[in-house]
Amino acid sequence: MKILIIKPSSLGDVIHSLPFLKVIKSTFHDADIEWVISKNLKEILEGNPLINRLIVFDKDSWTKIGNLSKTVKEAIGLINILKSGHYDMVVDLQGLLRSGLITFFTSSPLKVGFKNAREGSSIFYNKKISVNGSLHAVDRYLEIAKAIQKIQKIQNPKSKIQNLGKAEFPLNVDKTAAENIKKLLGGLKEKEYIVIVPSARWETKRWPAGNFSRLISKLPIQCVIAGSSADKDVAQEVIDSSGSSIINLCGRTNLKELTALIAGAKAVVSNDSGPMHIAAALGVPVIALFGPTDPYKTGPYGWSEIRAEQEKKNLRVIRASIPCSPCFKKKCKDLLCMDGISVGAVLKELEEYI
Repeated sequence: MKILIIKPSSLGDVIHSLPFLKVIKSTFHDADIEWVISKNLKEILEGNPLINRLIVFDKDSWTKIGNLSKTVKEAIGLINILKSGHYDMVVDLQGLLRSGLITFFTSSPLKVGFKNAREGSSIFYNKKISVNGSLHAVDRYLEIAKAIQKIQKIQNPKSKIQNLGKAEFPLNVDKTAAENIKKLLGGLKEKEYIVIVPSARWETKRWPAGNFSRLISKLPIQCVIAGSSADKDVAQEVIDSSGSSIINLCGRTNLKELTALIAGAKAVVSNDSGPMHIAAALGVPVIALFGPTDPYKTGPYGWSEIRAEQEKKNLRVIRASIPCSPCFKKKCKDLLCMDGISVGAVLKELEEYI
């Protein structure tokens, strides 16, 4: 059996899809599983023993007019790969027009996706799954897995429906990447540092750089700043204002190395971002700072205010009490939701880890 999973982006969304991958592989033990992934994120899935093949395309370049000829050539190549794949089942977890079109160009007899998928992409599915939109992203994907199990049971009455149980994240730490991180940290050992993630894709998700600086200046433990090359300016602003000795790995790690860096951290302080989800998936203590987005839907998986209070889990979410939050806006003139998170509140949540 051949199964295709379509989930090109973003980093956090790909991490959220890993429990779905685990369940599907457990349900179809002998299946070959392929995954359509964006070029800039392929490293997070490379070497995963549950995936037989990655189908990689340069998603970001497709939106640039100057790359039109290259995009057309790559699109034709992708379509040929999809048509020749002979998939028994295709699952679109992205739910956008582009991923719907990718689904369309496969020759699979079973095309699964969300009934309420955006941009009209549901017209490309012949099995549309209704899912409660208020669920966390991980649980929404697992609802798709449940529906697929039921389909399998109908087609093969002797098959057993797997008990999903606790969501498992098959996210491995690459040994070579871990060795590279040791070198970059200059002999600093595991659990002797805290990872700081001061940036995020949306400007509205970012806690002020000055607040990160003040937090770092109060911490009696080595801090390491992580992020992509696009986050270098934010990282430098934090460093310039902190007056502390900080290891800056922003833009100096690939995704495998970033995962290894986070895996060795004592804790992670992060805005709503991909690295935050990597930390949660690895079981590393996370202090997540939320403003315009909803932590119940896209926060570190497993967190809830009730459980955090009762069980003191390693997943902490800090928000300011602002009536307009979450607003899901990428631009805002007055970032009260992020500005309202105090350095003291974050420091208090970090105390037990340092």
